[in-house]
Amino acid sequence: MDTDERIALAMAELLRKQGYAATGINQLARAAGAPTGSLYHHFKGGKREIAAAALRQTGAAYIQLLPLLLDAHDDLAAGIEALFAQAAEDMRDTGWANMCPVGTVTAETADTEPELREVAAEVMGTWVEAGSRYFTTRGLAETDSRTVVFAVLSALEGAFVLARGLRSAEPFHAAGRTIKTYVASLCTEQPKTPTRARAQSGKRTGT
Repeated sequence: MDTDERIALAMAELLRKQGYAATGINQLARAAGAPTGSLYHHFKGGKREIAAAALRQTGAAYIQLLPLLLDAHDDLAAGIEALFAQAAEDMRDTGWANMCPVGTVTAETADTEPELREVAAEVMGTWVEAGSRYFTTRGLAETDSRTVVFAVLSALEGAFVLARGLRSAEPFHAAGRTIKTYVASLCTEQPKTPTRARAQSGKRTGT
């Protein structure tokens, strides 16, 4: 891993655990295993630029989890419930640290760091577009796919906050059951066209 990638990854971990304001350059340098001067060598804009890189890096990685976790499930609705259950398990195993630095930074800095809010909005936009395309390949209509992406993202981000405060996995499981029911109703309402059936079959078989 290149030094700049290692620095951004270390920043992402600190952002999700403690937020932007509480993260200092010296702490980041220790976490990244890099001299402080190296941080400014790779990121002339300092802490803000590193945070922006961290959001983009983790945002790109997180959206890849969608097909990674859902492709294993023939039943899309059941797969979404399993996705929420996995998020609950991961968060519990990390001591209830927020799993999403993008959500953490957005909530903290939206009114104080406009540049970071714009980066967060950029990342969220890529999530919506990529997620919409994915759900369309799984047989949902395009308009429904976009709605489902927003529902999943909103439920996940809300569950992160509630689970962290309550120290409970219940918010994830409740959200997962609710989104499962909604998606199942969409799958029932929409008969599979030959195109959708082929796309869904190809997604599962890797063709």
